[in-house]
Amino acid sequence: MSETNLPPLAVEARSAWIRLRTLILLRWLAVLGQSTTVVFADAILGIRVPHAPCALVIGASAGVNFVAMTLAAENRRLSEREAVLTLLFDICQLGALLYLTGGLGNPFALLIMAPVTISAAVLTRRATVLLGIAAAFVTTLLARFYVPLTLTSGAVIEVPAVLAAGTWTALLIGTAFLAIFVRRVTDETFSMSQALAATQMALVREQQLSALGGVVAAAAHELGTPLATIKLVSTELVDELADHPELQEDARLVRAQADRCAEILRAMGPRASDDTLVRYAPFASVVGEAAAPHAERGIRVVVRVEGAPLGDGLEPQPLVSRRPEIIQGLRNLVQNAVDFARTTVWIDLDWTAAEVRAVIGDDGPGYPQDLIGRIGDPFVRGHGAAPDERPAYEGMGLGLFIAKTLLERSGARLAFDNGDEEAAGTPPDFARPTGAIVSVVWPRGRVAPERDAGPSDGPSDAPRTGAGPAAASRTPA
Repeated sequence: MSETNLPPLAVEARSAWIRLRTLILLRWLAVLGQSTTVVFADAILGIRVPHAPCALVIGASAGVNFVAMTLAAENRRLSEREAVLTLLFDICQLGALLYLTGGLGNPFALLIMAPVTISAAVLTRRATVLLGIAAAFVTTLLARFYVPLTLTSGAVIEVPAVLAAGTWTALLIGTAFLAIFVRRVTDETFSMSQALAATQMALVREQQLSALGGVVAAAAHELGTPLATIKLVSTELVDELADHPELQEDARLVRAQADRCAEILRAMGPRASDDTLVRYAPFASVVGEAAAPHAERGIRVVVRVEGAPLGDGLEPQPLVSRRPEIIQGLRNLVQNAVDFARTTVWIDLDWTAAEVRAVIGDDGPGYPQDLIGRIGDPFVRGHGAAPDERPAYEGMGLGLFIAKTLLERSGARLAFDNGDEEAAGTPPDFARPTGAIVSVVWPRGRVAPERDAGPSDGPSDAPRTGAGPAAASRTPA
């Protein structure tokens, strides 16, 4: 769908999430746990453990930790390659220790899933698949080759073949399941955090523009009186200096420059002259301000109230808050409609005593039916035109996500639907959208001032009829 001008955050940043300090701490915990387990099994449970080989394997893990702490800063973030090698070492070290302590008959064999799970959470899919294959390979070797556990009495603890096969199967399935599950959850979390960051950037930008518009409006207001005085005095001087042409020319220049200053202030102020000084504006004015940047892109944008084009003797409209999130959210929706429309975009406005509604539709291809339920999610590709219709367009869903998030923050409810192709053929000013339709509905008390809470500002309390409401009625609120 439509995108903002914000650069997407790099997905590769995931591979730099993990710090060396984190892996060092986890390995120290593993060394402590392995040492405690070996001593407990030998001293309490009466299981003969090969002390020297086990000490060598556990010592290797501790030695790697010492080397890492010596050669690199603990707060250093590992590259993907370094993280993969570190986790691969942990898999091999744990596999060697399990080989010496009963193989898959050792109940701690399930810990072999831990490095793969960590990789699924913080590394790329390629790294996770590589570590998963390594874990599966080590698990398969342990099912065939291991040193059986022996009690101090000399009895050998044999694991039944069926139990060994079941353990092997459970470990492989568990590793795959945990990796997929953790990957899915972290992908969702990561995508949402990126999209929310982009949303916040868009809102901050709109707030900055609003603040800048307020400064311009204040400047125009404060400078208006001095400029008018300069113009008045310079005009009088022009009349009084008729006998001094050279001085009269200077007076004319002063008057012309005063006029130019006034024009500059007027030119700077149209977009946001009321952003700070006037917090509310007629509904159509707010929507028109949001749509203005996309009104000259070769697609006709028709704003209608009661199904009639704006400006055809409309009755009074409700005042609506001009908050940045409302303007930016509506602007993204209009941008999306213009991006995919063939010729026309319709913005139908409607209100009752309880609600204020804007329905934005176009005559484009509409939303894919299989994705309507996911529209508004970040990084969902495939919304909108088919590849052959828009070969150069590939969106990530951020534009609609930002619009949906900002508008819902203002209290709106959004619904997405497709129009009816049978509605084609009506004159454009009164036609109904045949492509994508977005319905935005606010409770009137959330966007209108208290003095506008009643029905007196609108034509009636009943829902409107006509092209606009017809389109709105097809879209569930």
